[in-house]
Amino acid sequence: MLLPLDTPQGVANALEYLQHHLQELTERQHVSENNINSTLAALTTQLQQLTQLVANLSPLAIPNTPPRLVPSPLMSLSPALLAQRTRPKLSCPLDFNRKCHNSRAFLNSCSLYIRLAPEQFHDKQEKILWALMFFKGGHAAKWSENMFHQEADTGVSPIQTWEEFEQQFWLHFFLVNAEVDAINALEGTSYHQGNRMMDNYLDSFQALVSNAGYMDPRTLVVKFQQGLRLGIQNQIATMPYGWPADTSPDTWYRAAWRIDQACLANEAFQSVSHSTPSTSLKTVSAQPPPLPMARLPLTPPPPVTLKAIGVPMDVDATRKARSLPPRGCY
Repeated sequence: MLLPLDTPQGVANALEYLQHHLQELTERQHVSENNINSTLAALTTQLQQLTQLVANLSPLAIPNTPPRLVPSPLMSLSPALLAQRTRPKLSCPLDFNRKCHNSRAFLNSCSLYIRLAPEQFHDKQEKILWALMFFKGGHAAKWSENMFHQEADTGVSPIQTWEEFEQQFWLHFFLVNAEVDAINALEGTSYHQGNRMMDNYLDSFQALVSNAGYMDPRTLVVKFQQGLRLGIQNQIATMPYGWPADTSPDTWYRAAWRIDQACLANEAFQSVSHSTPSTSLKTVSAQPPPLPMARLPLTPPPPVTLKAIGVPMDVDATRKARSLPPRGCY
């Protein structure tokens, strides 16, 4: 590259150095490209050889086994794969006859079964028909019969989806004023424990506060404490340590349950101890046992002959009795 005549010597030297360095880099680049091209050509040749070798092999030499499927935790399982999985045996819901206390339990059991075994139902109508199989007795049986009559008259099922079935079930088989009834029960004394077991009292109390919509922990503690049996209340109030907080219903539930279990265990122990007869120790006497009495041989008395005929007098009878030989001990 030609430089002007007035170019300083330092700039000219720098430009000459850069030009020389650029030429070296260009030569190195050409060498690298040649190496890469040679490597690609060698790989292409090897690939062609492998392809020809595989084509010449016999079909029987290649195992016809599909690649193993590695399950991924993020992969959504299909109904076929769900059917192949092993699961515990599911129990069907109990028969439903429109008792208010088992309406929620019946609907929950149906929903749980459908969620755990979705491959058993091909469409939404099968879910509804399967649930109607358990409607037996009372208003439940009549309601299912009306549904079948409507379908026979119109040719279309009155309920098309499982969501609609749940809505209709809530409408017909749940209490309309469940919240009001629960509030009235909690404001009275009918929910108190009484003679019920602690498990039954806890279940009914939690169901009532859920229906009533009570959320304040202090209110829950007060209502629960008021309903407890007086003996359990006193034991919780006089606990030396670990007294449950007024803002923690769960600690109150656990404390009451522990005390109730302790009382049951104590009652069982007392009943067993009172029913078992107490064995008293036998006192051993220092006096030896009496010896058995020796039996003398029995000798019949000699025959007595009466010399006088008639009834003897009392004096003669006494004398004759004394004159008889003594009899042996029997």
